[in-house]
Amino acid sequence: MSTFLLEIGLEEVPAHLVTPSEAQLVARTEAFLAEHRLTVGEIKPFSTPRRLAVQLLDVAAESEALSEEKRGPSLDRAKDEAGNWTKAAQGFARGQGATPDDFVARDGYVWLTKATPGVPAAEILSHIGEEVVAQMKFTTYMKWANHAFLYVRPIRWLVALLDAEVIDFNILEVSTNRVTRGHRFLSNENVVIDNANAYAETLKAAFVLADADERRATIRQQLSTIAQDNGWVLQLDSDKSQDLLEEVNNIVEWPTAFTGGFDEKYLAVPDEVLMTSMREHQRFFYVTDETGHLLPHFLSVRNGDAAHLDNVIAGNEKVLVARLEDAAFFYHEDQQKTIADSMAKVEKLVFHEKIGSVYEHMQRVGQLAAVLADQLQFNATQKADLARAAEIYKFDLMTGMVGEFDELQGVMGEHYAKLFGENAAVAAAVKEHYMPTSATGDVAQSDVGAVLAIADKLDTIVTFFSADLVPSGSNDPYGLRRAATGIVRTLQEKQWRVALTPIIADFIAQTGAVTSQADQAEIGRFILDRVRKLALDAGVRQDLVAAGTGNIVNLDVVYIAQRVQTLAQHAADDNFREVIEALTRVARLAVKFDTDAKVDPALFENAAETALYEATQSLDLHTLVLSGSEAMYQALAHLQAPIAAYFDATMVNAADEAVKTNRYAQLHMINHLLVGLGDLEKIVIK
Repeated sequence: MSTFLLEIGLEEVPAHLVTPSEAQLVARTEAFLAEHRLTVGEIKPFSTPRRLAVQLLDVAAESEALSEEKRGPSLDRAKDEAGNWTKAAQGFARGQGATPDDFVARDGYVWLTKATPGVPAAEILSHIGEEVVAQMKFTTYMKWANHAFLYVRPIRWLVALLDAEVIDFNILEVSTNRVTRGHRFLSNENVVIDNANAYAETLKAAFVLADADERRATIRQQLSTIAQDNGWVLQLDSDKSQDLLEEVNNIVEWPTAFTGGFDEKYLAVPDEVLMTSMREHQRFFYVTDETGHLLPHFLSVRNGDAAHLDNVIAGNEKVLVARLEDAAFFYHEDQQKTIADSMAKVEKLVFHEKIGSVYEHMQRVGQLAAVLADQLQFNATQKADLARAAEIYKFDLMTGMVGEFDELQGVMGEHYAKLFGENAAVAAAVKEHYMPTSATGDVAQSDVGAVLAIADKLDTIVTFFSADLVPSGSNDPYGLRRAATGIVRTLQEKQWRVALTPIIADFIAQTGAVTSQADQAEIGRFILDRVRKLALDAGVRQDLVAAGTGNIVNLDVVYIAQRVQTLAQHAADDNFREVIEALTRVARLAVKFDTDAKVDPALFENAAETALYEATQSLDLHTLVLSGSEAMYQALAHLQAPIAAYFDATMVNAADEAVKTNRYAQLHMINHLLVGLGDLEKIVIK
């Protein structure tokens, strides 16, 4: 068994692209190996800001040989009356690289056995450049020199070794060899790799930790050691710390952690500002004491060794202090103004040139929030807090602090709202209306904040659709998909059963938004798509998602999501197949005969009709929907036996027209109940 090494040397890749690019390289390599039937024991990935690499361990000497049987023409078509091979037979043989003499007659046809020999591994791997490296896709591209070729960053070198042998290929003017690059500052430029097995150790000698997992563990250990030695608390397992650790890991090749500090006077600035300055702007890790109070120290990681580390620390402290000085200045200046001062400026702030101002947006959101509050039966205090929050929730956009640190939108709004005398509920809603800030971020916890968040996002979607600013493909410059996901996730988290379709229609009518009926339907489908995506991301089968999100009337996203989960939970039941087959049989028959007739029990001709009728009399669609999807499923599942008995005993298309119409009326009555569980005909029964 051999080892193969592929390394793509690049100019520095943006940190957020390194990890997904490494994963993509592995996935494309796996597909390449499968297509060429070349087996390997393991694919080991490597990545740094300057390189993407895979090491294939235990590579087979050649690809797997194939032996396939191909069926040709029937015997009566393969030969003519004189016993000569026909053109059809000769053409089949020619297409398989054989002659008619190789035919075997069996089962009335001629057959050929086509053998495909194994291909040497070196020959296969010589195509990895064109089939893997050149086919990589990225969200950010660069072109260089006069080449039309696009890549995440310019390719500077290529290494391809099968054990000690260079595998030749080239991309543009860059040809493969055994020469890589060490650390940009700590090593000589050219580093020779003698054997593919020696890749990681050769780069370590050149001050490059190419294994991203090893590098991350090294950074974590170095940071933790410094914190422990100083008696500090360092949180490395929170989501934001994990994100920062990943980013730092992808901007260094030889990590050396260090600590620095700043004057305690800056601790008078809110913690969020200090943490944002350190984490978001300087890529520093903050530390606290055991009680959680922020300390005037930071931890960071250098891309290099410990030489001249004092200069590095001094430089980082200088940059941080300059930013903290700005923060302290803006914090002081912002407190000299009032919320009313900021809101006067908000009135002139453009939301979008096709839509209007931020202030107009806030007014619409206030109306929409009031409607939601009524539906959710908020008390008088909640309604008052919501109304006040809707009046001011964008005021912090006009503060100096948010102007300097836009990541603190909402965060500073909450802090300033409290300073200016607003109650805790209003202040929290000012912060929470942005939530969730990502597809997986936390949703608003307070009821007032959650309603404001939903209303803000819903107005944004409606008005942007009205202005024909609709996302297309992967292009979503205004974050409307994220807004829709936020609405769905917030409603689900709160378990608020709200029918969005009439709310959207009434909102459009009251605000005068120019949106056609087609646009309104498109808005509903847009939000429903987010319900589907969340369910698919959670691992629910595609057909069950399609069924549960079908037959939508009022867009109650909580109930829709519930019935998707209900179908998924019952899909493994022993009787699931029988239940769905019975219910869908009713649905398929009901649409074949249109009638609005009422069911007349006097026209029943057998006991099965009566039994099915009696089994459905206690079922009411509205009541079942309010009770939840599980109650709906159980009620319909109990109909399986009487439905089966009904079809065993009953011919729906009776000769008597009155009996026939009555039987279809009964099917329509049951089918009316079925829509409460979705479009069951989309379920694939296995």
